[in-house]
Amino acid sequence: MKTKLFYIVRFMMLPIFLLGLGSMHAQVLNAPEAAPNQTPPAGATPWNRACASGSFNDYWVQFTWNPPMVNTDNEFVLELSDADGNFSSPVELARDGSKNLVFDFYMQFTVPVDTRGENYRLRVRSTSPAVTGPASVPYPMYYIGVNSGLTIRQQGQSDFGDGTAQVCDGNSITLEVYGLANADTFQYNWYRSGTLLSEKSESITVSASGMYNVEIDYGACSGSGNTLSNIIDVTSGTSLGIAINPPVKTDLCSGETMPLEANINNPSLTYTWYQNGAVIPASNNYIYTVDASSPGFEGDYEVEIFGPGACVERSAAVTMTNAGNFTVTRDNTANIVLLPGQTSTLSVTTDASSPTYQWYKDGAPVSGATSSSLVVNDTETGTYFARVTLSGGACASTSLDSESTVVVTPSSFELIVDYATSYMSCENTSIALEVSTINAVDAGGNRTDVTSAIINDFSYQWKLNGANIAGANNSSLSLTDPSENGSYTLDGSISTYSSSSNALSVQLLVNETLTITSTGLVSCGPAEPITISTTTNLSGETYTWYRNGTDMGVAAADLTVTEQGLYHLVLIRNGCPLRSNEIAINPLDENLISLDPAADIVFPEGGSRTISASGGATYSWLDSNNVEMSTGSSMTFTEAGDYVLIATIGNCQVVRNISVSYLDTFKVPNVITVNGDGINDQWIIPNSYSNKTDINVIIYNEKGEEIINEFNYQNNWPLSSASFPKQNMVFFYKIRNASEVLKQGTITVIR
Repeated sequence: MKTKLFYIVRFMMLPIFLLGLGSMHAQVLNAPEAAPNQTPPAGATPWNRACASGSFNDYWVQFTWNPPMVNTDNEFVLELSDADGNFSSPVELARDGSKNLVFDFYMQFTVPVDTRGENYRLRVRSTSPAVTGPASVPYPMYYIGVNSGLTIRQQGQSDFGDGTAQVCDGNSITLEVYGLANADTFQYNWYRSGTLLSEKSESITVSASGMYNVEIDYGACSGSGNTLSNIIDVTSGTSLGIAINPPVKTDLCSGETMPLEANINNPSLTYTWYQNGAVIPASNNYIYTVDASSPGFEGDYEVEIFGPGACVERSAAVTMTNAGNFTVTRDNTANIVLLPGQTSTLSVTTDASSPTYQWYKDGAPVSGATSSSLVVNDTETGTYFARVTLSGGACASTSLDSESTVVVTPSSFELIVDYATSYMSCENTSIALEVSTINAVDAGGNRTDVTSAIINDFSYQWKLNGANIAGANNSSLSLTDPSENGSYTLDGSISTYSSSSNALSVQLLVNETLTITSTGLVSCGPAEPITISTTTNLSGETYTWYRNGTDMGVAAADLTVTEQGLYHLVLIRNGCPLRSNEIAINPLDENLISLDPAADIVFPEGGSRTISASGGATYSWLDSNNVEMSTGSSMTFTEAGDYVLIATIGNCQVVRNISVSYLDTFKVPNVITVNGDGINDQWIIPNSYSNKTDINVIIYNEKGEEIINEFNYQNNWPLSSASFPKQNMVFFYKIRNASEVLKQGTITVIR
């Protein structure tokens, strides 16, 4: 009776022991601690804050852990919290898989560039088994990405100006950091006359006078960042209501002057006058005189004041205009060519009231030329303009000159032809040629562009390779066929002048599409060649096959290939290469054929399992006797055995071997008898666990010590009965893969 009670108690305690065994075998990971820099030469003092930058970012922690041992595929991962010490989204800093037998070691890391805060924590976790260690004490950590002086300005200004700003009549202004990327992601320290303010954002609204500047708040690392900005001197003042007294007149004639006077005359104030928004030099009086004899005097005038107790203030604008303002327009072309015996009329128009006219030639007045037009002949060459003068009104005697006209009589003409649009030899299938420039050339060799004046007065004859082209008598010529390729020139004549143009070479590509096709797009190797061909007749033609842009030196009309690559054909048409489309021949990728589930399947005897294939064009399922069972994309198996799937991709075949076996129907035994009778002497586990390189079998004794820890278990434990000094010894086992425990329990060994 006592013996029976003993076994009842013993087996009741087994689950409790197994739970305890799980906790006994959980690794103990300690919190990492800041360590001296280990980069040679190693330091002696641990860091207490991480102030990283582009010039230094090298930090170390010391990490310790306690047995039991981690698995051989384990990695220790160093992680960083957010700025508040929270690990909801940890950042990986370092990973080490080489210290699985080392209980005390250093880990090196760099501070991420977006790190800024006072309460970062570190921790280490293991991956196999998955255990997360405790968090470290908090550390200030900053990446000092900005390490130069900031710039601030008054909001709305282009820059910091002269470093001053004003608050008028008790209002406020906003100062802001500018020129800094992602300025809103930083914390700042704002100062007024050296006193730290509470504002932490990139801008601050101020109403009190003082000397303002700012720096980035790097917390405990602020001494490592040199970001103190320029100073904006903010003063307070009162608006005085500056304005310009209305002038006697604002519409001035040339030679007139008009004083503009500020409504405030205070010697303690500084005055600055503006024209069209620009400062007028040396305008520091409360009066500024506008002089209409100065070119460009017209515009908007303002006055600005500042001084003790007064805000910087600018007046409303007063607009000054030119009473003698009018326009003169030249009616003829800028360049006029006169042939022998010809004349031409020069003329101008104006919107002036009661104007008078005077024509000038080469800068001297032309006698009697006092109307709006002037007739010139071929003996009166030179540069002409008309001077228009007001003869009455408030601004009499104001004058304005027209644009100049050049009148020439040529010694010869230069005829220049060009392509009318973009042209590349053997790329265009059509092109137009045209006269681009006609220059009149004088006796001294000087050229004047007279194209627009006489282009339609010339007679033209186009030539191809020196021979006249019938009917080609315009200033332009359109070409659309490769048979028209050659060298083109143009003869032109006008009056007694003749000229021949420069030569233009034309090499048009035939307007034809060259297409190649192939018997396949996937290369199966030398045993299954692919033929590339074209329907274009290549007999008697010059052509070349290319692979990956390199001439293959093959002259066959049909190209046989076994290698992967990009292939195309080039056919010479009328001296130009005509390129075909490209065909890409790819190597066979057997991984395109996939099976779901994988090729080795297991199911209970009497059951069935279906495998589906994808990625192929056709399928053939064969049994071990090569008898075709199906041609569909899926196959249902009901019997164990070895099978074959033959799938096609293009003209290639992919073979997949499939193994079908029955599922083990026996369980993991919990009792073995090591009495040497050959029956149940060893711990035999199902073949779904034994002889598997990815299955780990671990056996512990009653003290929790490992006595077996191996992959590919051979069903051979124990090797003999000599290892069992007591009757009915109890052992514990775990069967696991890389990610989980598949089975666990006890083994009672009866001797």
